[in-house]
Amino acid sequence: MSLARLIERLLQLVPVLLGVSVIVFVMITLTPGDPVEIMIGDQVVTPELEAAMRHDLGLDRPVHERFFVFLGNAVQGDFGESFYHRRPVIDVIAERLPATIELSLVALLIALATAIPLGVLAAIKRNSVLDRLATVGSLLGVSLPGFWFGILLLMLFAVHLQLLPVSGRIGFSSEIEPITHFLLIDTLLRGRPDAFLDALSHIVLPAITLGLPMTAILMRVTRTSMLEVMRQDYVTFAEAKGLARHRVLFRHALKNALIPTVSVAAIETGSLLGGNMIVETVFGWPGLGRLVVESIFVRNYPLVQAAVLFYAVTYVMLNFVADILYTVLNPRVKL
Repeated sequence: MSLARLIERLLQLVPVLLGVSVIVFVMITLTPGDPVEIMIGDQVVTPELEAAMRHDLGLDRPVHERFFVFLGNAVQGDFGESFYHRRPVIDVIAERLPATIELSLVALLIALATAIPLGVLAAIKRNSVLDRLATVGSLLGVSLPGFWFGILLLMLFAVHLQLLPVSGRIGFSSEIEPITHFLLIDTLLRGRPDAFLDALSHIVLPAITLGLPMTAILMRVTRTSMLEVMRQDYVTFAEAKGLARHRVLFRHALKNALIPTVSVAAIETGSLLGGNMIVETVFGWPGLGRLVVESIFVRNYPLVQAAVLFYAVTYVMLNFVADILYTVLNPRVKL
């Protein structure tokens, strides 16, 4: 891809992000509820104090003025101050982001490590018992709601069997001084294998719950793509030359079969960020998704706007990266 084409594709993202900003601002502004009234609660305050609070939060300005102020500051990397944390929004998000990234990466690894082998085996053994089981499993994976499946896992493994913890990232007895803020890495860097196992036990259930729909989708895509590639002439020719079956499958067929899988995986990785709101809430995971849910309930406008904009940027950038990987895997494709 030429530099000019790369810049052109990046510029195409600007209208998308602007549209997301407008939609999010309008939706959260129209959402019933007043942040000031929620903060006051049952307390008795004077009208003067309430007006002062509203002025301090910038809620006494016209809606259009608040939007342009938000947009102008966002372009400069300033997303305002959280109503409830009384700190810059970017700092609050940065504290919670490592937990969400760690959970999403583990969920992605589980999905890829499960979906691709199952998809390849299902294609190789088409119409076999394994293929039918994989098909049924993929349908269940797409159909099961995350909050329901997560609660089932909690009831089975945390409540009844008591094999895994109910919530959190790590036990109190295993807490360590963070280095990268990714606990699975930090526990190893600190030389604490016991803390690593503790952190791993905390992340297993939410990662499986988050990665299940992605696993089901990638398995179906890999299977379908593999079946299509195996019918191509170059695969038939490679087999006719007497090449070993596994060499034909993995060196010739699988590489091309993974092209659509890569594209779908990038899109689904962006979806992991949106799906983690429910999963993090169910498992009490202290990540960005749970923070957004809490902020919506208390009408913390700046934080919700910044977080959703971050989700949008991540989503479109992942799709952009997928397009680039697509051209790497298949040089015939030009963007």
